[in-house]
Amino acid sequence: MLGVEPAMVVVLVIVGLALFGTIAYLSWLAEKKRQDALAELAQELGLRFDPGLDHDHDDEYAQFEIFRRGHARAARNTLHGSVTLFGQGCDLVAGDYRYKVTSGSGKNRKTSTYRFSYLIVHPPWDTPPLLIRPEGVFDKIKGAFGFDDIDFESAEFSRKFYVKSDDKRFAYDVLHPRMMEFLLAVKPPMIDIEGGALCLSDGARRWDADKFKLHIKFLGQFCEQWPRHLLKEFNK
Repeated sequence: MLGVEPAMVVVLVIVGLALFGTIAYLSWLAEKKRQDALAELAQELGLRFDPGLDHDHDDEYAQFEIFRRGHARAARNTLHGSVTLFGQGCDLVAGDYRYKVTSGSGKNRKTSTYRFSYLIVHPPWDTPPLLIRPEGVFDKIKGAFGFDDIDFESAEFSRKFYVKSDDKRFAYDVLHPRMMEFLLAVKPPMIDIEGGALCLSDGARRWDADKFKLHIKFLGQFCEQWPRHLLKEFNK
């Protein structure tokens, strides 16, 4: 028995290494397939694709809280180019983002990695900031203590979306009844307009190529819903 045990340990180690290698290979294969799909999407839409790491993204778009979380922050699988919004060409940046969070200390020290996808466009003019996102449990708790978001005539919209802006008139103008119906039907992720850019992301998941394409289409539909008087006001 004593002679058998070391041999069993060796076998278990070999099996473990083989299993680890298989998982690593399958993970690499899935990532390569995803990158190839994004490269094809970029070609289809007339965009540039860069699979490399971009460590400056968090500073370039520091106005968005989702890019200031944790440490070891970097963007990758980036699509660059232009998209037509409001009848004008607007710069577009989209891709994946990664950050790490370290908790505990000593033997209990643990680092977790988080990844999500995003879509950013630069409208042809600046507007007041506007945040529109699905309402969460913490928003309801804050509301109970008087920290309310902007309420609208549509009780359903106010219940399902958290809206914040320094300019309530601007928020009411953008979120007119037809726009609210559109957002309730589509159920988009967070829409954040700040610092001359519009960011679309849920800050939690990566999108496949079809999802990127769907969100780019949604963004066009969202901008088409803006009232004409706003376009004239900001396009002076």
